Amino acid sequence: LWFLPIYLGPTLAMLLAWPVLRKMIRIARQYRITSIADFIASRYGKSRALAALVTLIALVGILPYVALQLKAIASGYALLTAGPGTAHAHGPWWRDSTLYIALALAGFTIAFGTRHLDTSERHEGMVAAIALESVVKLLAFMAVGVFVCWGLFDSPADIFARAAAQPALAPLLGLGGVSRFAGGQWFALTLLAMLSVIFLPRQFQVMVVENVDERHVKRASWAFPLYLLLINLFVLPIALGGLLHFASVGQGGADPETFVLSLPLALDQPVLALAAFIGGLSAATGMIIVEAIAVSTMVSNDLVMPLLLRLRQRDDVRDLSGTPLAVRRLVIVGLLLLGYLYFRVAG
Repeated sequence: LWFLPIYLGPTLAMLLAWPVLRKMIRIARQYRITSIADFIASRYGKSRALAALVTLIALVGILPYVALQLKAIASGYALLTAGPGTAHAHGPWWRDSTLYIALALAGFTIAFGTRHLDTSERHEGMVAAIALESVVKLLAFMAVGVFVCWGLFDSPADIFARAAAQPALAPLLGLGGVSRFAGGQWFALTLLAMLSVIFLPRQFQVMVVENVDERHVKRASWAFPLYLLLINLFVLPIALGGLLHFASVGQGGADPETFVLSLPLALDQPVLALAAFIGGLSAATGMIIVEAIAVSTMVSNDLVMPLLLRLRQRDDVRDLSGTPLAVRRLVIVGLLLLGYLYFRVAG
């Protein structure tokens, strides 16, 4: 049950701290703040150095995250096209489909997020796309959960009863300690997950920068926890069902991270597997797109443009009005390529 704190944190943050988020939105609107770097810097006298530091931390910190999403897409594609038991293999970089996935995502992000400059930095088309992929992801995951619970087994209770009867699986239902509850680690993970709701660049972008009506925050205070509850309903049944099924057919070493895809494939349900792949693809691409837009805005506003404006004052550089869009597009491409490089190097 170690996955639960990652979802409990955001749930508690939205249930308890939505007035704080509403205040952040008001501050951002009043001071025309366009990123988490701007927001933090504005709290300390609009410090350019602090904004630049926050931007650098975000830029470096999200590269493994982008790589993880690219890995999810690549491994899902490999599984769907080559069948269960197939892992994504690194060939020459020019033949690696992940590279072209990264470039396609860069192009899609540029099309959605950098078509024109907007002083409010809102991207209504992007928000609509993210909303749609969230619905697709939820429906696909729940469809797989229903199939595992009532198609492969008799019910969730049947899955838990069979797992409890297996000595190797019974400990997985514990709360994190062999003999006691690991409260300190649970608290730390929950707190980190709560803070991520506010401090991750993509979260700040969607909840603060993209907000058009304060009343949406109050609605999100119950709708977002409800969404997290629904998408976690079938996590344990799918995980335990996959372990039980593949152990029963002599494939005990199957990768649990791919059960959402490998279970429908193993049971000859290609349409369901395709739906699960589309759900996972939409989730990964949505997160990458929002992250890339948020970070490209930060890099442009807090690193590159201040430097170019300083050079302009010194050397009488030409008009820079078209530069921010070009910078953001280059940053988006660079971010996706660096994420791909991390994916190749770190595996």
